[in-house]
Amino acid sequence: MSFIKFTQMQEEFKIEGEYIELMQLLKAIGLAQTGGNAKMIVDSEIVFRNGEIETRRRAKIRSGEQIKIKDHIIDLK
Repeated sequence: MSFIKFTQMQEEFKIEGEYIELMQLLKAIGLAQTGGNAKMIVDSEIVFRNGEIETRRRAKIRSGEQIKIKDHIIDLK
């Protein structure tokens, strides 16, 4: 029997402007390669915004917020 250790990946993302839409963020950080892929990620209800599930594809994410997708954490600056 073997065990695989998963580590959390945490990164910062600097927003240029007032906000970034959730699907644009997923593409910008490389978690989604296309808009269709970003939609699937959001629709699968694995995206957490400040600790709560975010299902709005075009949610306006602002500086100071945190997005978590499985073990991937993004702090927005």
